[in-house]
Parts: sequence; structure tokens; C-alpha cells
Amino acid sequence: MDSFTLDIVKDSLIAIGEEMFYALARTSMSPIIYEVLDYASGLTDSKGQLLTQGNGVTGFIGMLSFMVRETVEKYNKSGDLKPGDIILINDPYGGGGSHLCDVGLVMPIFYDGELIAFSANKAHWTEVGGKDAGSMSTNSTEIYQEGLQFPCVKIFEEGKLNQAVVEIIRANVRFPDLSLGDLWAQVAALKTGERRVQELCEKYGKETVVNSIHYLLDHGEQLALKSLRELPKGVYTAEDYIDDDGIEKGPFHVKVKVEITDNEFICDFRGSHPQVTGSINSTLTGLVSAVRTIYLAITNPSQDVNDGSFRPLRVISDKGSIFNAVRPAPVSMYWESMLFGADLIWKALAPVIPNRLSAGHFLSVCVAILSGKHQDTNEPFLIVEPSVGGWGGDKEKDGASGQFCILDGETFNIPIEVCETRNGVLVDEYRLNTDGAGAGEFRGGYGVVRSYRSLTDNQYFTGSFGRHKYKPWGANGGKDGSTNYFEFVNSNGEVSAPFGKYNQYRLNKNDVTRLVTGTGGGYGNPLKRPIDKVIWDVKNEYITVEQAQRDYGVTLNPDTLEVVGISAKRKELEEK
Repeated sequence: MDSFTLDIVKDSLIAIGEEMFYALARTSMSPIIYEVLDYASGLTDSKGQLLTQGNGVTGFIGMLSFMVRETVEKYNKSGDLKPGDIILINDPYGGGGSHLCDVGLVMPIFYDGELIAFSANKAHWTEVGGKDAGSMSTNSTEIYQEGLQFPCVKIFEEGKLNQAVVEIIRANVRFPDLSLGDLWAQVAALKTGERRVQELCEKYGKETVVNSIHYLLDHGEQLALKSLRELPKGVYTAEDYIDDDGIEKGPFHVKVKVEITDNEFICDFRGSHPQVTGSINSTLTGLVSAVRTIYLAITNPSQDVNDGSFRPLRVISDKGSIFNAVRPAPVSMYWESMLFGADLIWKALAPVIPNRLSAGHFLSVCVAILSGKHQDTNEPFLIVEPSVGGWGGDKEKDGASGQFCILDGETFNIPIEVCETRNGVLVDEYRLNTDGAGAGEFRGGYGVVRSYRSLTDNQYFTGSFGRHKYKPWGANGGKDGSTNYFEFVNSNGEVSAPFGKYNQYRLNKNDVTRLVTGTGGGYGNPLKRPIDKVIWDVKNEYITVEQAQRDYGVTLNPDTLEVVGISAKRKELEEK
């Protein structure tokens, strides 16, 4: 087979994944999908090996292949997969891998009667039922409280809709038009992938397409091994603490041992805390996806995602741990532990790969869930939205401000205009949280402050803001960043205590929910930061005159911002 044709078909497969991605966004009903991009779509081969994936949420890297493998295990071995079948799956402990809100669909692709590939996608539904609106709770104690479970069941069988499943969904979710609308959008995206793969087979022949699939996977492995050989070899460790789980006080100790050889990248999480009572547990699929994200950042950030690139990667964890929970552990806020799967590796390797890894960032998804009635229509509304925060500085630049965490990836906030139109709130403020933390030669990026003013009585807020107690870590002498939290300001001006987690806080008209995300860690000794940059930060109100003196050793005239002195330690460092 000539290499030019193989390369053309390989790139066509990647393009199909992108087309499926856009098809889903353009036909979905929920803002968390078409605005935030909280979903992923792609293709696998007939065994469930990921070929290509278009995703907004990087934390879904790898989950599609787990979904397909679960489907193959359940149906294909018995010959029960037929053209036109579509399988519904969100079981966190099997192929689902995250929480019940992330609903996956899998479709086998046949050509000339032979199974050659699968199209798959996974999208965050606004609602899947459960005890609380939004289907995420900080105080759930078992999976059964968190919504409908779809244990790899057929929603379409040989092209015929299973109407009974649709009616079960309709009867059990609070916003059936949104949830079912997103279901049909996912189906449309799957059929787009099926059609394009079959067109490739028509144009180039089935054998060429299958050979290109093998070529794509082998090419991914070759690129990964090449990158791996350029990394420093050895064993590296890190540990940290997860704040709490919304029920138990915590903290929960977690750790990793990373071993890098010429042919393997081994991440061993054994010895981390057992699964907990509350809903922050992650399953193994979630952990693997988190590790894959940071692994790609370390080895080859620009590489197209496929399972070939993950062949050198091994992930080890204790079954029944906070990283590898088993049924019926609650998992609706799973990212609060899953993110540490990536962050621990990041922390362990940042000192030896400073050209790829920055200081620590605000880490949590910092989800805000707000439900109630619209002030004009009296119709129910539901906000489900992640928050942006500060990233750490690195060896060449300051940290990015107002960005999503590593596992949210290329996602977006819902625009304020959309938020205020659809929901019973006003957004009082949306600004940077310039608290001056994360000092360094390259300072940490800043988080944000976002405030929702309730416009009706009896609204309810649920939030989960991890890193509420333990700050993002600085690197190479940089200072730690700041924590995430939220607070409530009653209409009479009374301010609550800051919270990291709260389930269903009641709000009335003109009460304000204020969300605050943290600053990333600093990189390098703050005394090495050039004076002109310190002055620039003060002028732009990123830091105060007092912080310039305390953290950077630069004394400024508060009226003119002229330098009137520098500290002895800074002088000594400059002389060296």
C-alpha cells in the first residue's frame, strides 16, 4: 500500500472526528454543550482502540475507547451488534468513566457486512435525574442518588428506536426537552461519522481504510516513543492532599510514583486514600483519562490523540481507592480527585521538565449549579457551569489568567448575555481576582470573581470548589497561589463564611452568590522579577505597593510609583 494514500486516509479519519465534533455542537440543546463544549466525539477501530477524537473537555481523552470496549465486551462477542445499533452508556464503573451526567453513545460502523470501526461521543447532559437539580450533589453517599444509570443498553436496534428507554428518560429528568434534544444531537453526530467512514471505504476500498487505521495507531506509538526517549529517565514522586468530600472533613492523602524509561511511562498511585463517603471519588477510567492528559502535555502536546500514542503508558492504582472507586460509591463531583491524578504527575515532573510544565494551577472545575424560577416567565431554569481560574507561571512567562483547569481544556463560559436571558439571575460582576498571590520571577495567573444576583425567591445553589484549603504549588522558588471559594451575600448585606462545598443553599430575591477562583503558583525567586515588570503590575492593579515591597523587594512611592528603594536581599541577588 503506497504511503501517500495511507496518509490521506489517516488524515481523513482525523477530519471525520472533527466533523462529528462540530455536528454535535450545532445541533445540541444545552448551553453546557453548544457554549461550554463539555463533550467529546471520535472514532475507534473495531476493537475499541481510539483513532481520533475531537473534544472540548480534555478529561474525556480515553473515555470513548473505554465505552466502546465495554460495548464490544457485552455485545460483539455474542454477535449481537448489528448495523443501525446505537448503545447508550454512562456507567461510571465500566465504560462511562466519569459521572452519570456524561452520557455516551456508541455506534458500530459496518461495510459489506463487516464491522470495521465505531463512532462514539460523550456529552454532559444538563439533567439525568437524581435527588438534586443538575444531577450533581456534594452530599450524595451512593450512586443511586445521582440519577439514571444506562448500563450499556441499546437505544436503537438495527435502526429502530427503543421508545421505552426514551420514555424512561423523559419521566425521570427535570428538563426532558434539553436532555432528549442532546440525545438526538449525539445520534446525528454518530451517523455523520458512520456515513463518512463508509464513504472512505467506497472511495479507497475497505482494505485500504483498515490498513490506514493500523498505520495511524502505529504512527502514534512511534511519535510517543520518540518523545519518551527525550525525557529524563528515573523515578519521581509527589504527594498532596484533597481538602474534603463534602461530608468527611478530610484531608485525604494522595501520592504518585512516576517511572520513566526508554519504552514506558509508569504512573503508580498505590497507597493513596481509600474511596470516601462523599461524591468526589473517581473511577479508574477517569484516572486514566487524567493521566493521559498530562502525559500528552509532557510527551507531545501537538500530537493527534489516538490509542497508539498511549501504548507506552501504564497506570496503576488500588481498587477501592479514591482514584479507583467501586460501586456504589458516589462520583458526581469526580473531578475533585481525578484532577489530582494529573496534578501529582505535573508536580513530580515540573522540576525536571521546566520547558513543558509550569507551577501549579487552581486545579478544580469549580462547578456552579443554580436552579430556580425565571422572573419573567416563571419557568424553571438551571445553570450548570464550570469556572475559570489562574494557571502557574513557567520558566519563560507569567501564568495565564482566567483559564479553565487542565481537564476542562478548550471549553468556554456561557456568555453573560445568554446567562441573563435564559436564567433568573443578573451577573453583578465578572472580573479578575487580583489578590497578589503566586509571586515569582514569573508570577501566577489570576483567577476570577463572578457574582450571580438571584431575581426570584427559592433559588438553590450547589458548588464544589476544590483546592479550598491547599494552595496551588509554586515552582523553583516561586510562592504558592491562592485557594478557591464561594460565599453568599444576603440582600441585607450580610456575608456568609467562605465555602469549598455546599449542597442546595437557599437564595431569595437580591441575594448574591459570589464565586472566587484562585491564583496560580509562581515560578522562580520573586526577587529576580525585573523592576519594570513589578511597576507594571502595580500600575495595572495586579499587586499593591505593599505587595511589591513584601514579595519583590521593591519599594515604590505610592503617589508617583517611582522606585525609592530595593531590599538588601534583592541587592545581594542582583550583585550575584
